[in-house]
Amino acid sequence: VAIIGCLVAAPALACDYPDLGNLPLRRAVTRIEMLPEVSAWARGRIEKGAKPQYAVRLDQPVREAGKCYWPVEVRAEGKLWRRYLVTPDGKDVRFRE
Repeated sequence: VAIIGCLVAAPALACDYPDLGNLPLRRAVTRIEMLPEVSAWARGRIEKGAKPQYAVRLDQPVREAGKCYWPVEVRAEGKLWRRYLVTPDGKDVRFRE
């Protein structure tokens, strides 16, 4: 149960978006959903009747160590739980406080 949202950034600020349709967005959310702590948190929210939400923030790219990352916000009931950073290729995921 996931609601995927994304906000688009100005081209000069954005990470390069792979020419793969919506696959990069789905891949980013799936990488986050599959993290053990996120999976456990999401199950707990679902058991309580809340729907976990995942928002890929294309409008707020982050550059670290020469890589470009998309922030992915993990929320339920309108409250931010955690924020992660994911490279557009999905190969690198980082927790972001």
